[in-house]
Amino acid sequence: MTLPAQRHGTDPGRELAEPGFWQQPPAHRLAAFARLRAAEGPVFVPEGSGRGHWALVRHAQVQEASRLPKVFASAPGVTTPEPARWVRALFGDSMVNLDGPDHAQLRKIVQRAFTPRLLAAAEADIHAVAARIVDDVLAEQPDEFVSAVASRLPLEVICNMMGIPEHYRAEIADRVNHASENIGVERGLASRLRMPGRGLRALARMQRMVAGIGRERRKHPTDDLISALVCANVDGQALGARQLGAFFSLLMVAGVETTRNAITHGLSLLTDHPDQRDLLLSDFEKYADGAVDEMIRHSTPIIQFRRTVAAEHTMDGHVFRPGDKVVLYYASANRDETVFPDPDAFVITRSPNPHLGFGGGGPHFCLGAHLARVEMKALFRELLTRPVGLRAVGLPDLAGSNFDNRVRSLRFAFERP
Repeated sequence: MTLPAQRHGTDPGRELAEPGFWQQPPAHRLAAFARLRAAEGPVFVPEGSGRGHWALVRHAQVQEASRLPKVFASAPGVTTPEPARWVRALFGDSMVNLDGPDHAQLRKIVQRAFTPRLLAAAEADIHAVAARIVDDVLAEQPDEFVSAVASRLPLEVICNMMGIPEHYRAEIADRVNHASENIGVERGLASRLRMPGRGLRALARMQRMVAGIGRERRKHPTDDLISALVCANVDGQALGARQLGAFFSLLMVAGVETTRNAITHGLSLLTDHPDQRDLLLSDFEKYADGAVDEMIRHSTPIIQFRRTVAAEHTMDGHVFRPGDKVVLYYASANRDETVFPDPDAFVITRSPNPHLGFGGGGPHFCLGAHLARVEMKALFRELLTRPVGLRAVGLPDLAGSNFDNRVRSLRFAFERP
């Protein structure tokens, strides 16, 4: 691995490796990323293991790495730390951790399963679920937004689309929370010793559950995504039990978590920027698409993904060599001043808005990007255009994760005439 000269002097990347950095207020973290973007090239971030990674913090850097999968490989894993070999052997490789033909084949099976008929049914269901959730909110008047609203929509939509029986859903929601609650969150030694198996047990139970459903659907297929995946015939292949479990876990932990966080940050942003909320309400259909993309850019639900260098490559004057580790910091790329004028502002008419909230392009671009946008637009239409509006109360309670911009809770209240 190439060692940077700055490691022997003041190390501008060291702050990102400090456990307390991710517990700092968002403004502190964004200021640190701005300083790193001003550096001449990629900045080295030392890690406790003795290695470390190169931080790709500019928009162009993240895009370049995303579009060169033969150079910047997703295997052995995109999270920090990388998944252990025994975990990969037990649970199978998620699509996000695969490269080359293995990734292409799995993605092809999944893409073929998303037929126009299935997508049309999913979009109709999204609108119905969004309306039902807001009906429930108006009737019950809860005061915590994540559990009452933001988590419900993506979970119900994905479960409906996959064909998960109703009696499994409460348990799945609980497993998702256990599986994701400590991802990227610094914990004390006692907690690390006590908790590491909790998330894995949750994933194991969730995967066993969906594998059982998959076996049943092979025998008796229905009109849902699990049936399409396990009965597919793409070059003679369909998803096996482990592949189905890994894909479902990805949908649950990634699809549910990211969308719920984007929705929650969206309500907070509209509350903090009443001028933008008023503009959106002045013509919802005209401004909604731009508002959704600006919510995603501004909040960046996934903060970073990791890559391993597989072939020598030069970027911004630095030579990456095989074995080097790099991290694509989407949270920084989405505030790149050279791409987004006044990047810290929330502007729903921002155009163009080439944010990297769904990835930087290339073969790993998010498969669920379209559905996530539809979900957010449908929910905010219901939340904002009913006679009684909603507003956030106070600041979001952030998890302090270095992986995703997770919100534990957000209080909200009704706006009455």
